[in-house]
Amino acid sequence: MIPKYDLEKIKFATDTQTFIKAIDLYERGRVTNFENQFDGYSAVVVGGSPYQVSVSARHYDQGNCECYLGQNDILCKHMVAVAIYAVKNGESLADEDKLQRNQLVFSKRRGSLNKSELSEFKEASTAALRYIKAYSGPSRIWFSYQNSLEEGRNRLSALFSELPASRQTAKLVVRLLLRLDKKLISGGVDDSDGTVGGFIEETVKILIEFAEADPECVKEFENLKGKETCFGWEDPLLKLL
Repeated sequence: MIPKYDLEKIKFATDTQTFIKAIDLYERGRVTNFENQFDGYSAVVVGGSPYQVSVSARHYDQGNCECYLGQNDILCKHMVAVAIYAVKNGESLADEDKLQRNQLVFSKRRGSLNKSELSEFKEASTAALRYIKAYSGPSRIWFSYQNSLEEGRNRLSALFSELPASRQTAKLVVRLLLRLDKKLISGGVDDSDGTVGGFIEETVKILIEFAEADPECVKEFENLKGKETCFGWEDPLLKLL
């Protein structure tokens, strides 16, 4: 059975520590007795103890594990390791497979995006924003919801980290931050753990680096004047005007 997800989905949607531990389990051959089921996969994962694990073929973060986290509906390293096995079929992982690329950094480049790159960026950023959505539902889906916010943040981090500094790209980033801010203020996003707010603050630091690399970027910060944001994240940018 071919899973509906791929390794990129797993990398973007899993927190760094859980992903690293899952990779370690997978590479040390701790995923045993792997079997295809009607709607997913089952295996015995040997961690501190042998745990019976099942994972959906449609959503890698849905399933069951006998460990403490799994019993509390929290995505655990054992489930992620089984999902990786389902995707890679037990094959060796390349270095790129183990790289998450979810850290927000400045590319240290200057320049603008061409028409094709701009179109790809807009499409990918729109897709990433869909993961940052309103929270509604019973408390039992809370951790799944937080994973969705984390995935949106990780996808945006990867996109922003590839951008060169220019007035064009600064404009793109400022607009996206305003969209995220609107989601926090009136879009029903529950950011009580600070995933989205923290990402906005990190991105402001990148915009400051953009301005240092290309002073023309500062002109795009004019669009933040008079805006009422959820926690005043625009203040460091306005100080540059």
